[in-house]
Amino acid sequence: RVVSGAALKELLAGSAGQPKTPSHGDAEFRDYTHYELPRDLVTIKNTVIMHLSATFLRTPSSIDSAHAYLASAFAVRDRLLQRWNLTNEYHDRINAKRIYYMSLEFLIGRTFDNALLALNLREEYSKVLGEVGFKLEDIIDEERDAALGNGGLGRLAACYVDSMACKDYPGWGYGLRYKYGMFQQQIINGYQVEAPDCWLDTPNPWEFPRPDVTYPIKFYGHLVHDPTNPKRFKWESDVVYDAMAFDVPVPGYGTKNVGNIRLWSCKTNHLFDLNKFNSGDYAGATGGQVAAQVLTDVLYPNDNTNEGKELRLRQEYLFCSATLQDIIARFKKTGKPWVEMPDLVAIQLNDTHPTLGVPELMRILIDEEGLEWDAAWDITKRVFAFTNHTILPEAMEKWPVPMLDKILPRHMGIIYDINLFFLQEVERMYPNDRDLLRRISVIEESNPQQVRMAYLACVGSHKVNGVAAIHSDIIKQTIFSDFVKVQGEDKFINKTNGVSPRRWMNECNPAMSSLITEVVGDNSWINELTKIKAIETKVNDADFRERWWAAKQQAKDRLAEYILSTTGIKVNPNALFDIQVKRIHEYKRQFMNILSVIYRYGQLKKMAAEERAKQLHRVVIFAGKAASGYWV
Repeated sequence: RVVSGAALKELLAGSAGQPKTPSHGDAEFRDYTHYELPRDLVTIKNTVIMHLSATFLRTPSSIDSAHAYLASAFAVRDRLLQRWNLTNEYHDRINAKRIYYMSLEFLIGRTFDNALLALNLREEYSKVLGEVGFKLEDIIDEERDAALGNGGLGRLAACYVDSMACKDYPGWGYGLRYKYGMFQQQIINGYQVEAPDCWLDTPNPWEFPRPDVTYPIKFYGHLVHDPTNPKRFKWESDVVYDAMAFDVPVPGYGTKNVGNIRLWSCKTNHLFDLNKFNSGDYAGATGGQVAAQVLTDVLYPNDNTNEGKELRLRQEYLFCSATLQDIIARFKKTGKPWVEMPDLVAIQLNDTHPTLGVPELMRILIDEEGLEWDAAWDITKRVFAFTNHTILPEAMEKWPVPMLDKILPRHMGIIYDINLFFLQEVERMYPNDRDLLRRISVIEESNPQQVRMAYLACVGSHKVNGVAAIHSDIIKQTIFSDFVKVQGEDKFINKTNGVSPRRWMNECNPAMSSLITEVVGDNSWINELTKIKAIETKVNDADFRERWWAAKQQAKDRLAEYILSTTGIKVNPNALFDIQVKRIHEYKRQFMNILSVIYRYGQLKKMAAEERAKQLHRVVIFAGKAASGYWV
């Protein structure tokens, strides 16, 4: 049924209660989530045909697999948006504390098949598409990967947002909408060659443009004292862009809850200079547009040049400022006092890229909302938490002070003050230890001075975590050892990376998943993975072991076929597959892996033919991209 505006208001009426974590088993949520499209085959077929004819202007005689995918995807999106709206209305009504996951990348992969599984409609869509002459598997292959991420950091972010949706947390991801992704990798004569990844050339069913959600983003300029309060500054600048939101719904499996990833893109219409255009200066007329659009063109632009570094810094600030403005706008709608912001808002910084959010929140609270420094700093520290991803000093993000001061003059001043007050606090605890102050300072005394972003994130957060137990222990003993000494060991915790069983088991390997479901008795293990312990009861069941092996062999056969079709290389599907997919870098573990491959090959060459015949057959498969600026 379609709900009228009046009926929806009535369903969602009621004063906001105390902040709480919602459960979508609540009767008040169930009361209005039954206002959904019917799930029968006729309704599904009608919605797909409607999008084919009304959205894409296709007739039955002109349908191809690409348009069959788009029509089906838009039909699924309609269902997600219904749930998305109701989920957000519900969270607003009960004043739920919200989790905001800030990440410069989200490696979300393909959405269509995942959404069908989450909605429990895969079989129905398979039948409907079969009736019009298409196989669901072929339609799924029409979808392009969203070029919003690259490595493990981005996949961790995607899995977190998926898990929050599945566990009924009111959680959102925030990131950037990259027009060309990082790049499309081509291998030519053994070398990586980068080409633009034009993933948005065709309509993207999984994003919802929000032209009503835009925020101004300033760069450069200068500071003036606020005439109404000499203690405060006003940041004045003529370089102002608009960040516009695009929402990507994230369906929860086994629940009505739908999460969201809000991505920012530069809105550039007002930057077109018609006077210059009419005078014949066409390049000048569009110069402002180009400068703005480039901010969200590419993930991790090459920063080997000074211009590339400035572009990255502006890109990160656009992301942080738009996100903080959006979070604050949502908090202000609650009518709660600022002191209660940490009771309703939790922001997780995924690595150091979003760290400019710390001085940005301080700027907004002090300069725009009129809070005193101490009150603003207390709120900031209680709102932010920080995930560290690396232990290598050379991989730690730093920004030259002169560059940051030029592009973000107000933020540089705030960072100086944060550092000053922090070092004063450390000095009171450890007087006369000048070397400790030098080591722990947010500002590195190099030439030029550098802002150490990991240190700023550490100072501005109430918790810091690593992504594996050994990693979390190492950062406490190495890069953050001084902070552990000053701020206490209980601030530094571990959160081991997990992966979503919805995508990496249920979607990737349906044959194996059906065997697990058979043993567990239902598919509840997909959300409660500890239940797969039940397969231990089948260790001595020869028939089950044979079917388990067949499921795994079937997946290996598929991979062998894919390798042959994409590279022309024929591999032995009965060999051991040794697979490593990771960002390519000399300090990553592919280096150790390839050394071991070379060593094993050398050992095989030395063996007699009879001894070599006894060895395990092994296929070693590497995949990954090297950053475009990483020449080695």
